[in-house]
Amino acid sequence: MSTVPTITLDNGVEIPQLGLGVWQIEDHLVTEVVASAFAAGYRHVDTAAVYGNEAGVGRAIAAAELPRDELFITTKVWNNDQGYDSTLKAFDTSMAKLGLDYLDLYLIHWQSLKQDKYVDTWKAFEQLYADKRVRAIGVSNFHLPALQRLFEETDLRPTVNQIELHPALPQDELRAFNAENDIVTEAWSPLAQGELLTHQTLKSLAGKHGKTPAQVVIRWHLQLGNVVIPKSKTPSRIVENIDVFDFELDNEDMAAIADLETGVRTGGDPDHFG
Repeated sequence: MSTVPTITLDNGVEIPQLGLGVWQIEDHLVTEVVASAFAAGYRHVDTAAVYGNEAGVGRAIAAAELPRDELFITTKVWNNDQGYDSTLKAFDTSMAKLGLDYLDLYLIHWQSLKQDKYVDTWKAFEQLYADKRVRAIGVSNFHLPALQRLFEETDLRPTVNQIELHPALPQDELRAFNAENDIVTEAWSPLAQGELLTHQTLKSLAGKHGKTPAQVVIRWHLQLGNVVIPKSKTPSRIVENIDVFDFELDNEDMAAIADLETGVRTGGDPDHFG
């Protein structure tokens, strides 16, 4: 069994607060990576159609023979598949690759403002949810105007908004909006692709707690209430990233990390991407 705590989404579904991200892990490698994560106690895996590794994740799920209700699997619809009918078709394709009867969380990968199909895409998500093919539906890389439009033009609100979030980009305003609307904030690129881990502040806090800078940052996410999905191919780092439940950052620690904010992104800006 996993020792990772869960957060309850607004529809009652529980999501493990820490999971494994598999972006940029090739399909032929991801099966072994996910198997390492399962062995370390992970039960939450976050993939996407565009990652090209859903089939490899599916192989790991099948080989693990873990009870299905212990797993939490997320995938995402890519921008080119947005729209009502094309989203339903893309979902079927993802499910066939994953080898699953139902999905735990389905996300719109980007708001993709130029395409302007996210409302129709969301209506397809609502149908999948009504049909009990997915336990929860959410979005990724959505800013306030797109979220508000979903509120106005559709029936269900997203349960999750997965966004780039790390100490350099803490997303305070968007996190507050999510919280006010019962949307869980999930952090991708939670370690800023490693760019912050040599910062003296994090090295000092790591020394204080007998942990690594990465563990300090992951702990910061957890204490903010974020769901966090650090990515690694390396078994030792996969184990390291989940070994964060035996210490706590104090108020001074959290304030010191807050001072690392620069507003710099490691990925695309949702208002201009896609």
